Amino acid sequence: MKRLIGLLVFAAFAFAPFGGVAGATEEKGFKEYTRIIDYKTFATYAAIPVRNDVTIVDSRPARKKYDKGHVPGAINIPNTFFDKQVDNLPEDKSQALIFYCGGLKCPLSHKSAYKAEALGYTNIMVFAEGFPAWKSQGNFASVSVAFVKKLVDSPDGSVIVDARPTRKKYDKGHVPGAINIPNTFFDKQLDKLPTDKETRLIFYCGGFKCPLSLKSATKAKALGYTNVMLFQAGYPAWVEAFGPGETAAAAAPKTAEAAAPTLEAGPDGDTITIASFKEVMAKAPDSIALIDVRDPGEYDAAHMPGVKNIPVEELEDQVAGLPSDKPLVFVCATGARSSEAYDIVKMTRPDMNVLYLDAEIDFMKDGSYDITAVAE
Repeated sequence: MKRLIGLLVFAAFAFAPFGGVAGATEEKGFKEYTRIIDYKTFATYAAIPVRNDVTIVDSRPARKKYDKGHVPGAINIPNTFFDKQVDNLPEDKSQALIFYCGGLKCPLSHKSAYKAEALGYTNIMVFAEGFPAWKSQGNFASVSVAFVKKLVDSPDGSVIVDARPTRKKYDKGHVPGAINIPNTFFDKQLDKLPTDKETRLIFYCGGFKCPLSLKSATKAKALGYTNVMLFQAGYPAWVEAFGPGETAAAAAPKTAEAAAPTLEAGPDGDTITIASFKEVMAKAPDSIALIDVRDPGEYDAAHMPGVKNIPVEELEDQVAGLPSDKPLVFVCATGARSSEAYDIVKMTRPDMNVLYLDAEIDFMKDGSYDITAVAE
Protein backbone atom coordinates (compact mmCIF):
# COMPACT_ATOMS: atom_id res chain seq x y z
CA MET A 1 0.00 0.00 0.00
CA LYS A 2 2.81 2.42 0.93
CA ARG A 3 4.54 1.57 -2.35
CA LEU A 4 1.37 2.38 -4.30
CA ILE A 5 1.00 5.76 -2.56
CA GLY A 6 4.62 6.54 -3.30
CA LEU A 7 4.17 5.78 -6.98
CA LEU A 8 1.08 8.00 -7.14
CA VAL A 9 2.96 10.88 -5.51
CA PHE A 10 5.86 10.44 -7.93
CA ALA A 11 3.49 10.45 -10.89
CA ALA A 12 1.84 13.62 -9.66
CA PHE A 13 5.17 15.45 -9.53
CA ALA A 14 6.45 13.98 -12.76
CA PHE A 15 3.55 15.21 -14.88
CA ALA A 16 2.85 18.51 -13.14
CA PRO A 17 4.09 21.66 -15.02
CA PHE A 18 7.34 23.05 -13.66
CA GLY A 19 7.34 26.50 -12.10
CA GLY A 20 10.06 27.84 -14.45
CA VAL A 21 9.79 28.55 -18.15
CA ALA A 22 7.10 25.94 -18.82
CA GLY A 23 4.82 27.26 -16.10
CA ALA A 24 5.31 30.85 -17.13
CA THR A 25 4.79 29.96 -20.79
CA GLU A 26 1.47 28.27 -20.03
CA GLU A 27 0.33 31.24 -17.95
CA LYS A 28 1.41 33.98 -20.38
CA GLY A 29 0.52 32.28 -23.63
CA PHE A 30 3.98 32.59 -25.22
CA LYS A 31 7.27 30.77 -24.96
CA GLU A 32 9.67 32.56 -22.66
CA TYR A 33 13.33 32.56 -23.52
CA THR A 34 15.53 30.28 -21.47
CA ARG A 35 17.88 32.92 -20.06
CA ILE A 36 16.17 35.76 -18.21
CA ILE A 37 18.09 38.48 -16.36
CA ASP A 38 16.84 40.84 -13.66
CA TYR A 39 17.08 44.63 -13.51
CA LYS A 40 20.27 44.65 -11.42
CA THR A 41 22.11 42.55 -13.99
CA PHE A 42 20.68 44.49 -16.91
CA ALA A 43 21.75 47.81 -15.40
CA THR A 44 25.39 46.70 -15.41
CA TYR A 45 25.17 46.20 -19.17
CA ALA A 46 23.11 49.33 -19.94
CA ALA A 47 25.96 51.73 -19.24
CA ILE A 48 26.88 55.10 -20.73
CA PRO A 49 29.39 55.18 -22.38
CA VAL A 50 28.06 51.99 -23.97
CA ARG A 51 30.03 48.83 -23.45
CA ASN A 52 31.83 47.20 -26.36
CA ASP A 53 31.00 43.68 -25.23
CA VAL A 54 27.20 43.85 -25.46
CA THR A 55 24.45 44.90 -27.86
CA ILE A 56 21.12 45.83 -26.30
CA VAL A 57 18.14 45.44 -28.62
CA ASP A 58 14.72 47.04 -28.22
CA SER A 59 12.25 44.68 -29.92
CA ARG A 60 9.30 47.10 -29.85
CA PRO A 61 7.86 48.99 -32.85
CA ALA A 62 9.94 52.00 -33.88
CA ARG A 63 7.48 54.85 -34.38
CA LYS A 64 5.02 54.07 -31.60
CA LYS A 65 7.49 52.98 -28.92
CA TYR A 66 11.24 53.13 -29.53
CA ASP A 67 11.32 56.62 -31.07
CA LYS A 68 9.47 58.14 -28.11
CA GLY A 69 11.60 56.53 -25.42
CA HIS A 70 14.03 53.65 -25.02
CA VAL A 71 16.97 52.51 -22.90
CA PRO A 72 19.91 54.81 -23.81
CA GLY A 73 22.36 52.97 -26.03
CA ALA A 74 19.86 50.38 -27.23
CA ILE A 75 19.42 49.77 -30.95
CA ASN A 76 15.99 49.08 -32.43
CA ILE A 77 15.16 45.88 -34.28
CA PRO A 78 11.36 45.49 -34.15
CA ASN A 79 10.52 41.82 -33.87
CA THR A 80 8.12 42.10 -36.80
CA PHE A 81 10.97 43.16 -39.08
CA PHE A 82 13.70 41.09 -37.43
CA ASP A 83 14.56 39.09 -40.54
CA LYS A 84 14.96 42.28 -42.59
CA GLN A 85 17.21 44.00 -40.06
CA VAL A 86 19.61 41.25 -39.00
CA ASP A 87 22.45 43.33 -40.44
CA ASN A 88 22.14 45.51 -37.34
CA LEU A 89 23.26 42.61 -35.15
CA PRO A 90 26.98 42.27 -34.33
CA GLU A 91 29.14 40.13 -36.60
CA ASP A 92 30.64 38.37 -33.59
CA LYS A 93 28.07 35.75 -32.68
CA SER A 94 29.63 35.18 -29.27
CA GLN A 95 29.01 38.77 -28.20
CA ALA A 96 26.34 39.29 -25.56
CA LEU A 97 22.89 40.16 -26.91
CA ILE A 98 20.19 41.45 -24.58
CA PHE A 99 16.63 41.83 -25.85
CA TYR A 100 13.88 43.76 -24.09
CA CYS A 101 10.42 45.07 -24.89
CA GLY A 102 7.34 46.31 -23.02
CA GLY A 103 7.46 44.28 -19.82
CA LEU A 104 6.58 40.88 -18.44
CA LYS A 105 3.53 40.43 -20.64
CA CYS A 106 5.35 41.39 -23.84
CA PRO A 107 6.48 38.44 -26.02
CA LEU A 108 8.52 40.43 -28.57
CA SER A 109 11.90 40.22 -26.84
CA HIS A 110 11.51 36.47 -26.30
CA LYS A 111 10.57 35.89 -29.93
CA SER A 112 13.53 37.95 -31.12
CA ALA A 113 15.88 36.08 -28.80
CA TYR A 114 14.86 32.74 -30.28
CA LYS A 115 15.35 34.14 -33.79
CA ALA A 116 18.85 35.30 -32.86
CA GLU A 117 19.60 31.88 -31.41
CA ALA A 118 18.55 30.29 -34.69
CA LEU A 119 21.09 32.51 -36.45
CA GLY A 120 23.87 31.05 -34.31
CA TYR A 121 24.25 33.65 -31.56
CA THR A 122 25.42 31.94 -28.39
CA ASN A 123 25.26 34.54 -25.61
CA ILE A 124 21.66 35.73 -25.55
CA MET A 125 19.69 37.18 -22.64
CA VAL A 126 16.23 38.68 -22.21
CA PHE A 127 15.45 41.48 -19.78
CA ALA A 128 11.84 40.42 -19.37
CA GLU A 129 10.82 43.31 -17.12
CA GLY A 130 11.73 45.57 -20.00
CA PHE A 131 11.37 49.29 -20.52
CA PRO A 132 8.72 49.80 -17.81
CA ALA A 133 11.15 48.50 -15.18
CA TRP A 134 13.93 50.70 -16.54
CA LYS A 135 11.75 53.78 -16.18
CA SER A 136 10.39 52.81 -12.77
CA GLN A 137 13.94 52.77 -11.40
CA GLY A 138 14.28 56.48 -12.18
CA ASN A 139 16.50 56.11 -15.23
CA PHE A 140 16.43 58.47 -18.19
CA ALA A 141 14.79 57.46 -21.44
CA SER A 142 16.38 58.29 -24.76
CA VAL A 143 14.56 59.46 -27.88
CA SER A 144 15.56 58.58 -31.43
CA VAL A 145 16.96 60.76 -34.18
CA ALA A 146 13.61 60.51 -35.98
CA PHE A 147 11.87 61.92 -32.91
CA VAL A 148 14.35 64.82 -32.71
CA LYS A 149 13.81 65.58 -36.40
CA LYS A 150 10.08 65.94 -35.77
CA LEU A 151 10.77 68.42 -32.98
CA VAL A 152 13.10 70.41 -35.22
CA ASP A 153 10.52 70.53 -38.01
CA SER A 154 7.54 71.13 -35.71
CA PRO A 155 8.67 72.68 -32.40
CA ASP A 156 6.41 71.93 -29.44
CA GLY A 157 8.19 73.90 -26.72
CA SER A 158 10.75 71.22 -25.96
CA VAL A 159 14.31 72.47 -25.46
CA ILE A 160 17.12 70.52 -27.12
CA VAL A 161 20.43 71.00 -25.32
CA ASP A 162 23.86 70.29 -26.80
CA ALA A 163 26.14 69.40 -23.87
CA ARG A 164 29.36 69.45 -25.91
CA PRO A 165 32.10 72.12 -25.80
CA THR A 166 31.15 75.29 -27.63
CA ARG A 167 34.12 76.19 -29.80
CA LYS A 168 35.41 72.73 -30.65
CA LYS A 169 32.05 71.03 -31.25
CA TYR A 170 28.82 73.06 -31.11
CA ASP A 171 30.05 75.95 -33.25
CA LYS A 172 31.23 73.55 -35.94
CA GLY A 173 27.88 71.78 -36.21
CA HIS A 174 24.83 71.02 -34.07
CA VAL A 175 21.21 69.95 -34.25
CA PRO A 176 19.28 72.91 -35.71
CA GLY A 177 17.65 74.96 -32.99
CA ALA A 178 19.59 73.34 -30.15
CA ILE A 179 20.98 75.58 -27.45
CA ASN A 180 24.48 75.00 -26.11
CA ILE A 181 25.20 74.45 -22.43
CA PRO A 182 28.57 72.70 -22.19
CA ASN A 183 28.48 70.22 -19.33
CA THR A 184 31.72 71.66 -17.94
CA PHE A 185 30.08 75.07 -17.48
CA PHE A 186 26.55 73.85 -16.73
CA ASP A 187 26.32 75.50 -13.32
CA LYS A 188 27.38 78.87 -14.76
CA GLN A 189 24.86 78.87 -17.61
CA LEU A 190 21.65 77.94 -15.81
CA ASP A 191 20.02 81.10 -17.13
CA LYS A 192 19.76 79.40 -20.52
CA LEU A 193 17.36 76.80 -19.13
CA PRO A 194 13.61 77.49 -19.21
CA THR A 195 11.98 78.78 -16.03
CA ASP A 196 9.15 76.25 -16.36
CA LYS A 197 10.50 73.10 -14.70
CA GLU A 198 7.95 70.96 -16.58
CA THR A 199 9.44 71.85 -19.98
CA ARG A 200 10.78 68.81 -21.77
CA LEU A 201 14.58 68.96 -21.92
CA ILE A 202 16.45 66.69 -24.33
CA PHE A 203 20.21 66.50 -23.85
CA TYR A 204 22.64 65.16 -26.44
CA CYS A 205 26.38 65.08 -27.06
CA GLY A 206 28.81 63.08 -29.20
CA GLY A 207 27.07 59.72 -29.41
CA PHE A 208 26.92 56.44 -27.54
CA LYS A 209 30.42 56.81 -26.10
CA CYS A 210 29.84 60.35 -24.83
CA PRO A 211 28.75 60.77 -21.18
CA LEU A 212 28.21 64.55 -21.26
CA SER A 213 24.49 64.38 -22.05
CA LEU A 214 23.85 61.99 -19.16
CA LYS A 215 25.84 64.16 -16.76
CA SER A 216 23.98 67.32 -17.79
CA ALA A 217 20.60 65.59 -17.66
CA THR A 218 21.38 64.41 -14.14
CA LYS A 219 22.20 67.98 -13.11
CA ALA A 220 18.97 69.28 -14.65
CA LYS A 221 16.95 66.65 -12.82
CA ALA A 222 18.62 67.66 -9.54
CA LEU A 223 17.47 71.23 -10.20
CA GLY A 224 13.86 70.06 -10.25
CA TYR A 225 13.19 69.61 -13.96
CA THR A 226 10.64 66.84 -14.25
CA ASN A 227 10.67 65.94 -17.95
CA VAL A 228 14.30 65.27 -18.79
CA MET A 229 15.33 62.94 -21.60
CA LEU A 230 18.39 61.99 -23.61
CA PHE A 231 19.12 61.80 -27.31
CA GLN A 232 22.01 59.46 -26.65
CA ALA A 233 22.77 58.64 -30.29
CA GLY A 234 23.65 62.32 -30.44
CA TYR A 235 25.06 64.53 -33.16
CA PRO A 236 26.75 61.65 -35.07
CA ALA A 237 23.30 60.10 -35.59
CA TRP A 238 21.93 63.43 -36.80
CA VAL A 239 24.74 63.80 -39.35
CA GLU A 240 24.29 60.22 -40.55
CA ALA A 241 20.54 60.64 -40.99
CA PHE A 242 20.20 64.23 -42.16
CA GLY A 243 23.66 65.56 -42.95
CA PRO A 244 25.66 68.26 -41.15
CA GLY A 245 23.64 70.48 -38.85
CA GLU A 246 23.69 74.17 -38.16
CA THR A 247 27.00 75.96 -37.56
CA ALA A 248 27.63 78.98 -35.40
CA ALA A 249 28.36 81.08 -38.48
CA ALA A 250 25.10 80.04 -40.14
CA ALA A 251 23.10 80.68 -36.99
CA ALA A 252 24.59 84.12 -36.35
CA PRO A 253 22.66 87.19 -37.53
CA LYS A 254 23.86 88.43 -40.91
CA THR A 255 24.01 92.01 -39.65
CA ALA A 256 26.64 91.05 -37.07
CA GLU A 257 28.62 89.19 -39.71
CA ALA A 258 28.56 92.18 -42.04
CA ALA A 259 29.72 94.53 -39.26
CA ALA A 260 32.72 92.40 -38.36
CA PRO A 261 36.13 93.37 -39.77
CA THR A 262 38.14 91.03 -41.90
CA LEU A 263 40.16 89.08 -39.38
CA GLU A 264 42.29 86.05 -40.11
CA ALA A 265 42.05 83.46 -37.38
CA GLY A 266 44.80 81.03 -36.50
CA PRO A 267 44.56 77.26 -37.10
CA ASP A 268 42.56 76.63 -33.90
CA GLY A 269 40.08 79.38 -34.67
CA ASP A 270 40.61 81.17 -31.36
CA THR A 271 43.68 83.28 -32.16
CA ILE A 272 44.22 86.16 -34.58
CA THR A 273 47.29 85.87 -36.77
CA ILE A 274 50.05 88.41 -36.24
CA ALA A 275 49.78 89.61 -39.84
CA SER A 276 46.03 90.12 -39.57
CA PHE A 277 46.37 91.94 -36.25
CA LYS A 278 48.96 94.34 -37.68
CA GLU A 279 46.79 95.02 -40.72
CA VAL A 280 43.68 95.75 -38.66
CA MET A 281 45.60 98.00 -36.27
CA ALA A 282 47.06 99.91 -39.21
CA LYS A 283 43.91 100.26 -41.31
CA ALA A 284 40.85 99.93 -39.05
CA PRO A 285 41.71 99.90 -35.32
CA ASP A 286 38.20 101.05 -34.41
CA SER A 287 36.69 97.94 -36.02
CA ILE A 288 37.74 95.79 -33.05
CA ALA A 289 37.41 96.11 -29.29
CA LEU A 290 41.00 95.75 -28.11
CA ILE A 291 41.50 94.79 -24.46
CA ASP A 292 44.81 94.57 -22.62
CA VAL A 293 44.52 92.00 -19.80
CA ARG A 294 47.87 92.73 -18.13
CA ASP A 295 48.13 94.09 -14.60
CA PRO A 296 47.44 97.85 -14.12
CA GLY A 297 51.11 98.57 -13.37
CA GLU A 298 52.21 97.00 -16.64
CA TYR A 299 49.50 98.84 -18.55
CA ASP A 300 50.40 102.21 -17.00
CA ALA A 301 54.06 101.74 -17.91
CA ALA A 302 53.31 101.26 -21.61
CA HIS A 303 50.40 100.17 -23.77
CA MET A 304 48.98 100.30 -27.28
CA PRO A 305 46.98 103.39 -28.25
CA GLY A 306 43.22 103.11 -27.79
CA VAL A 307 43.35 99.89 -25.81
CA LYS A 308 41.25 99.32 -22.69
CA ASN A 309 42.75 97.67 -19.62
CA ILE A 310 40.86 94.90 -17.81
CA PRO A 311 43.22 92.71 -15.74
CA VAL A 312 42.46 89.06 -16.35
CA GLU A 313 41.69 88.52 -12.65
CA GLU A 314 38.86 91.07 -12.92
CA LEU A 315 37.52 90.03 -16.30
CA GLU A 316 34.91 87.48 -15.19
CA ASP A 317 33.00 90.13 -13.24
CA GLN A 318 32.97 92.44 -16.27
CA VAL A 319 32.05 90.01 -19.03
CA ALA A 320 28.43 91.13 -19.13
CA GLY A 321 29.51 94.67 -19.99
CA LEU A 322 31.86 93.79 -22.83
CA PRO A 323 30.90 95.20 -26.24
CA SER A 324 29.16 92.79 -28.59
CA ASP A 325 28.89 95.03 -31.67
CA LYS A 326 32.45 94.28 -32.80
CA PRO A 327 34.99 91.48 -32.36
CA LEU A 328 36.94 91.37 -29.11
CA VAL A 329 40.70 90.93 -29.29
CA PHE A 330 42.71 90.26 -26.13
CA VAL A 331 46.41 91.07 -25.79
CA CYS A 332 48.99 90.66 -23.03
CA ALA A 333 52.76 90.25 -22.86
CA THR A 334 53.12 86.59 -23.85
CA GLY A 335 49.71 85.31 -24.98
CA ALA A 336 49.12 83.32 -21.79
CA ARG A 337 46.80 85.74 -20.01
CA SER A 338 44.99 86.68 -23.20
CA SER A 339 44.33 82.97 -23.80
CA GLU A 340 42.88 82.74 -20.30
CA ALA A 341 40.74 85.80 -21.01
CA TYR A 342 39.42 84.10 -24.15
CA ASP A 343 38.36 81.05 -22.14
CA ILE A 344 36.64 83.18 -19.50
CA VAL A 345 34.53 85.00 -22.07
CA LYS A 346 33.65 81.86 -24.01
CA MET A 347 32.65 80.14 -20.79
CA THR A 348 30.05 82.76 -19.92
CA ARG A 349 29.19 84.27 -23.31
CA PRO A 350 29.93 81.58 -25.92
CA ASP A 351 28.08 83.54 -28.59
CA MET A 352 30.61 86.39 -28.59
CA ASN A 353 33.11 86.93 -31.39
CA VAL A 354 36.42 86.72 -29.53
CA LEU A 355 40.05 86.24 -30.55
CA TYR A 356 43.37 86.67 -28.79
CA LEU A 357 46.89 87.45 -29.94
CA ASP A 358 49.13 84.51 -29.09
CA ALA A 359 52.45 86.35 -29.26
CA GLU A 360 55.14 88.08 -27.24
CA ILE A 361 54.70 91.86 -27.24
CA ASP A 362 57.23 94.50 -26.19
CA PHE A 363 55.29 97.68 -25.31
CA MET A 364 56.98 101.08 -25.75
CA LYS A 365 56.15 104.26 -23.83
CA ASP A 366 55.32 106.10 -27.05
CA GLY A 367 52.54 103.59 -27.85
CA SER A 368 54.53 101.59 -30.37
CA TYR A 369 55.13 97.87 -29.93
CA ASP A 370 57.07 94.93 -31.32
CA ILE A 371 55.33 91.57 -31.85
CA THR A 372 57.19 88.26 -31.93
CA ALA A 373 55.66 84.87 -32.60
CA VAL A 374 55.61 82.55 -29.60
CA ALA A 375 58.05 79.67 -29.98
CA GLU A 376 56.28 76.31 -30.09
